[in-house]
Amino acid sequence: MHLPVSRRTFSRLAVAPAAALVIGSAGRASATGTTPRTAPASPRTRGEVTAAVDRVTTFMDEHVSYGGGYVWSYLPDLSTTWGEMEARRTMCWIQPPGTPSVGHSLLDAYHATGSEACYRAAKRTGLALVDAQLACGGWNYIHDTAGQGSLRKWYETIGANGWRLEEFQHFYGNATFDDAATATAAQLILRLQLERPHPKFEASLDRAIRFVVAAQYRGGVADGGWPQRFPAFSGSVEQTPWPDELPSWLPSGIRHGMEDGDYTGHVTFNDNVLGENIKFLLMCITALGRRDLIPNVRRAMACLHRMQQPGPQAGWGLQHLARAAGGRPAGAPAGARSYEPRSLVTHTTQTNVSQLFAYFRLTGDHEFLRRVPDAIAWLESCRLTDQQKAENPLLTSSTHPTFVELGTNRARFVHRFGSNIRNGAYYNDYDHRDTPSHYGGGRKVDTAALRATYEELMGMSRSEVADLKARSPLSAHGRRELPDYFSMSDLSLDDLFRDADLSLPTVTRAEADAVVEGLGGRDHWLTPIGSITNPYQGPAPATPYDGKAYMSRNVGDVHDTSPYDPLKPPLESPYTPQDSPLGITTSDFIENLGTLTAYIAGS
Repeated sequence: MHLPVSRRTFSRLAVAPAAALVIGSAGRASATGTTPRTAPASPRTRGEVTAAVDRVTTFMDEHVSYGGGYVWSYLPDLSTTWGEMEARRTMCWIQPPGTPSVGHSLLDAYHATGSEACYRAAKRTGLALVDAQLACGGWNYIHDTAGQGSLRKWYETIGANGWRLEEFQHFYGNATFDDAATATAAQLILRLQLERPHPKFEASLDRAIRFVVAAQYRGGVADGGWPQRFPAFSGSVEQTPWPDELPSWLPSGIRHGMEDGDYTGHVTFNDNVLGENIKFLLMCITALGRRDLIPNVRRAMACLHRMQQPGPQAGWGLQHLARAAGGRPAGAPAGARSYEPRSLVTHTTQTNVSQLFAYFRLTGDHEFLRRVPDAIAWLESCRLTDQQKAENPLLTSSTHPTFVELGTNRARFVHRFGSNIRNGAYYNDYDHRDTPSHYGGGRKVDTAALRATYEELMGMSRSEVADLKARSPLSAHGRRELPDYFSMSDLSLDDLFRDADLSLPTVTRAEADAVVEGLGGRDHWLTPIGSITNPYQGPAPATPYDGKAYMSRNVGDVHDTSPYDPLKPPLESPYTPQDSPLGITTSDFIENLGTLTAYIAGS
């Protein structure tokens, strides 16, 4: 699980004396690279911009992709590739901005240009996703075309040493809803089947729909929700290791680790799992006329509404118990990864309130709005203090703590000790200082915007509500076309309403020219790729580490294969600050192609 899903990208550097690998940071790389661009002598025609689109899509399809599948970034000579971590050349990364994200952008470009080169590339990417689809009907974060043995070896080496990337430390062999992996893949398969029916897309889409339906909980408090992974894996990790020898400075009274065991089977709100699955089902209802899926959508909406906790802490957690456990009732907030303690979560609550707004628009049912004021009141009650923000630079731009303790309403902050996955661990307490840089201890929550939307919806007249309900995909009969463009903004549930305003961003000729000019004499963009990871060097040593150099850094010692910012490495040898090189990144390809697509569509 990644909060938020960032567009990260990768390349190789030297970190003397150990080699290191570069990957992207949470910040967006410039689409222009490090060389300033100048506008062309004369503006390009629409045809010239379309020709540039053909060039870059053909290059990405024929030279960068592996059988139509993509990871996240590449050295210019393709000698080294990365997804969220270092990847094998044979890998296909499903998480955004991986294979489905690229496929959506290629299909969008085809809709604007009519270019068969764009369609062929999109189709090939879709077929790569068909090959990556698991027998259960869903998708894992990654697929390796070299076979399951190669994938297992990756998990046992690079994945196992990623200290903070716990979802990659063990091979489960099942599918995930996390990071919208299954949802984005299924949405692309649906779009491709609608564009030009194909037996493989038809069969894949059928498996995906059946998977999403089968994974949905039935009965009890959890009814309508989804777990993070499905089907359940009996060997899932129940607890992260806690070293025998602890640092001398470790405070007392701390909590640590997966307090509710294997988190992959809990009802999951992290990364808007319900919202993404609902969107896919609504797309199927709209475009395929699958009204039999409406009850699944309504059950999912009811689950989110039902899981809101009682006042005064009327929020949600990242995960909620699907069934009673440890003397705690089903529906109670649960712990997730070792740095996601059992708690209420402020940004998840903000997302879920926004989901309730969407559910009201879909149904016209004011019940979805009834307890929104309770959630806003709770968010107002747990803001960060000025002292907390002043004493931790990582909290300066935040308004709220990420985690809030059940019962006391006090903020809990995550920390870690040690230097790698074997001698270190995460813990949490009330100390707001020295939080990890890779997982925000604070979040920006706009309670004023939530309140304004609530008041706007509550102030709607009966006729306005009736109009919304009539235009809702839940009220439609027959089939309607889906929007033509998915990659230039995050498609919302509101975008699936009849007569929704789906205008593209306005792109000027000068802006389109600048993007084309950024290609130079190449058929691809080279962009700064941001962060570094260490290459796998064998199992991490268990030798105790008593220092604090790795507490607030994205990476541990040189055995940790997690990503980090090369300009802000740990203050320990052999790390030294360094600049990022250039590479080919899917995130910037998607952004630049989107700019050209919007320009062509609007010209």
